[in-house]
Amino acid sequence: MSRNKRLSSLEELIFDLVKNHPKQTFNKDELEDVLQLNSKKEYRRFDKALNSLASKGLLFKSGNSISTKGEKKTAKRNMKNFRGTLEGRIQITPRGTGYVIIDELDDDVQVSRRETNTALPDDIVRVLIQGTNKRTGQPKGKVVDILERGKDFYVGTLKRTGVKTFIIEPDIKSAHTDFFVQPENVNGAENDDKVVFELKNWVHQKALPEAVITSVLGKSGSNDANILSILAENELKADFPKNVEQFAEEIPLDIPEEEIERRVDLRDETIFTIDPVDAKDFDDALSIKYLENGNFYLGVHIADVTAYMPKDSILDEEAYARATSIYLVDRVIPMLPERLSNGVCSLRPEEDKLCYSCFMEIDSNGHLVDYSIEETIIHSKQRFTYEEAQSILDGESHSLQNEVHLAGKLAKVLMDKRFKEGAIDFDTPEPRFVLDENGKPIKVILKKRIFAHRLIEECMLMANKTVAEHIDRLRQKSNRKKSKTLFPFFYRVHDRPDDKKLAAVADSVKPIGIDFQLGDSISPKSINRLLEKVKGSSVEIIVNELTLRAMAKAEYSPDNLGHFGLGFKHYAHFTSPIRRYPDVIVHRLLKSYYKGTQAYNYDVLRKHGEHCSARERVAVDAERDSIKLKQVEFLADRIGEEFEGVISGVTERGIFVDLKEIHCEGMVRVSDLKRDYFHYDQKSHSLVGRSSKIRYRLGDEIKVKVESVNHQKRQIDFIPA
Repeated sequence: MSRNKRLSSLEELIFDLVKNHPKQTFNKDELEDVLQLNSKKEYRRFDKALNSLASKGLLFKSGNSISTKGEKKTAKRNMKNFRGTLEGRIQITPRGTGYVIIDELDDDVQVSRRETNTALPDDIVRVLIQGTNKRTGQPKGKVVDILERGKDFYVGTLKRTGVKTFIIEPDIKSAHTDFFVQPENVNGAENDDKVVFELKNWVHQKALPEAVITSVLGKSGSNDANILSILAENELKADFPKNVEQFAEEIPLDIPEEEIERRVDLRDETIFTIDPVDAKDFDDALSIKYLENGNFYLGVHIADVTAYMPKDSILDEEAYARATSIYLVDRVIPMLPERLSNGVCSLRPEEDKLCYSCFMEIDSNGHLVDYSIEETIIHSKQRFTYEEAQSILDGESHSLQNEVHLAGKLAKVLMDKRFKEGAIDFDTPEPRFVLDENGKPIKVILKKRIFAHRLIEECMLMANKTVAEHIDRLRQKSNRKKSKTLFPFFYRVHDRPDDKKLAAVADSVKPIGIDFQLGDSISPKSINRLLEKVKGSSVEIIVNELTLRAMAKAEYSPDNLGHFGLGFKHYAHFTSPIRRYPDVIVHRLLKSYYKGTQAYNYDVLRKHGEHCSARERVAVDAERDSIKLKQVEFLADRIGEEFEGVISGVTERGIFVDLKEIHCEGMVRVSDLKRDYFHYDQKSHSLVGRSSKIRYRLGDEIKVKVESVNHQKRQIDFIPA
């Protein structure tokens, strides 16, 4: 496809303007003037086009400067005839096929198993381009050099193959090939131990790579070994360095009198928290009342982590490296040491705590009338669980029932307004595991979303939206609306979904009688109409998840793209600095602008956005891995048992089935559909029996039997019951 067809007309115009500039650089403000932009809508379209070009690698942004690099465009345009070597990062499938990701190319370079050389997943390699795939047009190549190993260590299971011979079977996310270990490098590990190991040497592709075991996680299959291996696979660490722990331990619990005097004292106000029953890190609290004019006055009080974590301190550097807390099934890997996350910073009841508070006056229609952002000190009067708050909303009496009901009333107003204005209402169930003392799952319960969850969510969304709008007001007052350099900010952004992916969802649901009209422009309302059509049906969970996968990933950025899913033009993360580093950055920015200084510049924020977004993706992967692991463990004791399920996906290899009551997904392989020879019908996305005409399609209900599980690959296999 030509570049002209890939780009919108505005993108094409911007690209050509920058390309033809003598110095090949433009100031962003100059570009806006040349294009004669004169409305907010045009500025938004311009920003979106600019970010789209940057994401495609056609333009490069540095602060306010826009530039283009000829060699990258040439590589993209002339790929068909290109012969030579390029550098990139390789990903390798379990079957050994490699895909090299190269900035200069639109498509990844496919490398056959025979041509991957001694590359391992995530290595930086030099690949020789050898032409393109005639059918797909994808470039093909061979790895000619390993420039840099992508991982410092790998994870796998040690297997004894002889009296003095050992191999390591790596976990699926670590590597695609077995390793051999010399007896002197086993380092105390025993057969079937889950181990962390390093690559020692790899002489030739036809021989196994050699490994050195560095630590033993435990016996393969044990809870600790399995969970620790998930952390290791994702290159995460649970323990904090000793100097960071020591730094945290030296932070005093008592608040100095001079600190109290310079803050707004809210200790006599009625303030309360609502959190999960097992939570210990309370980073947000609420206060609410009616004003004389009938408006709501909402206070969202957030733990003031930055008061205890100096910028560029060892504590700050460790928190930045982690960037987020990780919530695995049986444990939390916190961003901050426990002394801060569960102690000093946690807004525990009946304790004085430092906060950063957002006060909002909101009218009866949910519109923000006025606001202020203040450094405060609070004294929480009550710690509610979600279930306790829900009981009060349902009529149970309590000394704070008026405040809880008022917060519930405001939350309904805010929620109704948000959905009317285009927010998407995703509601996908999450499995919750009841574990025994050894961490083994004995029961799976689907979490129910109660209104108390919505109450907190709406209050936090309103605060996050307000602080982002605050920055827009600062820029307007400065008379430099076009410039982001005076008041750079750290937004939580969510771009429009990919048209092709949503079209694929529409294509998938059409055979089951659901007409998903995309129209000329994708809108949250069209997506909500689809979700409404399937609400309460057997395919509700499946369609919700298919649509969710088609959405763009939310990220952190100094460029305000808005938040498509929430329907907000301005949005930032302000409310969870105990568990998210982006919120720490936002607090520092807000405080610095209040003082007339600047905590971070645009370029630094862009780099921080990339880092925090990447760490968040790693955390999500680890959390999903731990859920899948517990699902596998739960069904491992139920081999042969039958379950009701719904077909959640259909491929040439078989059908994916989601078990109704426990939301565990596994596969029925096409070879296990014994009654007939089944072929994949692409038009209807279904498997069809050649003789019987039996059809397996998305959304069909099916009873299956658990055939087997694989702990290493975290896979579940079913057969039809």
